[in-house]
Amino acid sequence: MTFLELREKEVINCKDCRRLGYVADIEFDPCSGQIKAIIVPGQGKLFACFGPATEYYIRFCDIVRIGPDIILVDICDKESQKVYDK
Repeated sequence: MTFLELREKEVINCKDCRRLGYVADIEFDPCSGQIKAIIVPGQGKLFACFGPATEYYIRFCDIVRIGPDIILVDICDKESQKVYDK
């Protein structure tokens, strides 16, 4: 599977069946080449340019299944959501 194929898959949380968005980036270990996490941007707001940016940092071990159209993850919302000031 290529990174472009991974970006086309929608990420859904199994705990609350909520759509998180699409994969925007991945983090990998340069020594081993293994994927450490996927990064999904948070939901946009009407005036997102005025507030902090949020994104989900989902560890690879929290991925339950990668299907043909979606990626199922099992995460706690508070632990995986990070807020960044612009």
